[in-house]
Amino acid sequence: MENGVYQNLDSGQGIEAPANITIKGTLSLLMANTNGDDKKRVISLGIGDPTAYSCFRTTAAAQDAVVDTLRSYKFNGYSPTVGLPQTRKAIAKYLSSDLPYELSSDDVYVTAGCTQAIEMVLSILARPGANVLLPRPGFPIYGLCATFRNLEIRYYDLLPDNGWEVNLNAVEALADHKTIAVVIINPGNPCGNVYTRQHLEKIAETAKQLGIAVIADEVYGHLAFGDKPFVPMGVFGSVAPVFTLGSLSKRWLVPGWRLGWLVTNDPNGVYKNPKFVERIKKYCDICGGPATFIQAAVPLIIEQTKEAFFGKTINMLKQSAEICYKKIKEIPFISCPSNAEGSMALMVKLNLSLLKDISDDMDFCFKLAKEESVIILPGLAVGLKNWLRITFAAEPAALEEAFGRLKSFCDRYSKQQNGY
Repeated sequence: MENGVYQNLDSGQGIEAPANITIKGTLSLLMANTNGDDKKRVISLGIGDPTAYSCFRTTAAAQDAVVDTLRSYKFNGYSPTVGLPQTRKAIAKYLSSDLPYELSSDDVYVTAGCTQAIEMVLSILARPGANVLLPRPGFPIYGLCATFRNLEIRYYDLLPDNGWEVNLNAVEALADHKTIAVVIINPGNPCGNVYTRQHLEKIAETAKQLGIAVIADEVYGHLAFGDKPFVPMGVFGSVAPVFTLGSLSKRWLVPGWRLGWLVTNDPNGVYKNPKFVERIKKYCDICGGPATFIQAAVPLIIEQTKEAFFGKTINMLKQSAEICYKKIKEIPFISCPSNAEGSMALMVKLNLSLLKDISDDMDFCFKLAKEESVIILPGLAVGLKNWLRITFAAEPAALEEAFGRLKSFCDRYSKQQNGY
């Protein structure tokens, strides 16, 4: 990419791209660059939507709950803009089961997916001259939303050799009296990491010392399959106030249902003053939330989903992650600091010194799409140049085929192969 333009790999013509392009925008450009070869199907390992593969299907209990609420004729009208009372209550109960205190319905605001929860929390915390601390690599929607709210963005680095932990020294150095919050994503997107209870407590203690809130993105909550169990950041809400963001999307495999939440884990009441609560409610009045009948189904979805469904998803993700890690080790041109422990993606480092005629991660991904019809997200899209984000929520056969093509591609561009 040069001067905000992606170069067309055949003609040299530029495709205009905004400075803060989204993941979906980047993937659309890559998809448009595939050669359309009928003999070589497109395999996308670029977006975290597991529903593209038939092995990832939601539970029948969730589908039945939605059908039942829709057919009841009771939920065709508007819902309260903060969410249906029964929905808020069900989410509060669901999240409280992992906490040392009870959430109330008033702590929960129902949103149109986690993306709206991101927009909401940054909007209600924003003030003139304020800044927010974001992880690098991270989910780029935070940067886009912060920019729209005129928040200064300050990036802190995650530490790849330390399980992608938060660089707390960097957080302390970046924060000042205008900092509103630090964002963490656990389980990690795009890194596939899961934070220990001890590390989360250190994050909370650092936030307390700095006098800021923690925004905890837990959209992949409970999708942990390594040695570390998932621990919600809200466990430490009494140390520092925590805004928890989540959704049904990933755990229930229904990203298109757009049912998310913003929850205030704040037992000390730092953000429970009437003015702040009114600010949240006004935001909800402006933007509304998800479809009423989807909201109405949430209590049944949570209550009737069997643990066996979650266990099956975890086992499939663990198997897919292991395939990825094994295949990565077979390709000398890429490397991965550690196997994924959760979520649906991991970060892979490019070794450009071994490759001929590949300038950076963008160039790599566009040529890979063109020549092999394999879509992988360039690391630049998530803030880490010359890395790649690979989504492993795919069928094993598709992963095997994609990595076979990836290896062939790298071999063709190998300096050793080309006599360098």
